[in-house]
Formats: sequence, structure tokens, C-alpha cells
Amino acid sequence: MAAWLRLIAIVELLPGVLDSQLRRDAGLTHFEYFVLAVLSEADDRTLRMTALAHRTNATLARLSHVVRRLEERGLVERFPCPEDARATNARLTAGGWDAVVAAAPGHVANVRSHVLDGLTVDQVRQLTEIGDALLARLDPKGTMTALYRPEGS
Repeated sequence: MAAWLRLIAIVELLPGVLDSQLRRDAGLTHFEYFVLAVLSEADDRTLRMTALAHRTNATLARLSHVVRRLEERGLVERFPCPEDARATNARLTAGGWDAVVAAAPGHVANVRSHVLDGLTVDQVRQLTEIGDALLARLDPKGTMTALYRPEGS
């Protein structure tokens, strides 16, 4: 019970901590930053909207709304998928790349300050192992976490 209650508290508190810093320093919500970051790591900085939805754990409706807002700010562009005209791709623009690069140092510092700096090296290793164990059950196909899985696992 003690472990569960602490995990729930972290799950509830951490998103607000991450969101507040990004809104203040970069004018982005944490989810907007996450979308930009996922696109920044994709080939040609482009993904089908369905793949982007999977990797960000978003419904297509929520993702479409957020991508529309990012499009209006010139950070992302949408266009028909060349391989399948029924699908839509999202691509990070040069402005989107600049925004994610500018936001990353503050976001990393915030994560370090509120999560990693409070742990020993051994606890960080344990946290990684705990995360892997939980994600094996929560995301068994690796849809959202495939980019972050170690080689060969």
C-alpha cells in the first residue's frame, strides 16, 4: 500500500511540475513539447498521425487538436501521406525544431531537479528497472516506448 500510494502521488504531481515549467519558459504544454520531441526523433522529423498518436499515448482526436494548435504557431505541418493518401503525416518544421531545442535544456534541468537529483546512482538504475518491468505490462508491444527500449530487449 505504501509503494502504491507514493506512485499515485508521483503520477498526480509530476505532470503539473513538468507542465508549469514548460509553459513558463517555452510557452508549450508538456504534451505539446512531447509531440515536438517525438517528431524530432523520427526519420525526416515526420510521422503518420496514427503513429504519433500511439507514441504519445493520445487519441487521434486529442492529437489532431494539439497538432492544429502547433500548426497555427508554425511548429508542425500536416500533409497527405505519399504512401497512403487516406493517411495524414505530421512533420516538425524548422520553427518546431528550434522550439524543441530551445525548450529542452530547461525541461531537462526541471526533470533533474525534481526527479533524478533526489536519487542515488543506484536508485536511478533501480528506477529504470522498475520502469522496464511496469512498461512490459503496460505497453507490451512497445508502441509508446519502442524508442527508449535498450537494444536486444
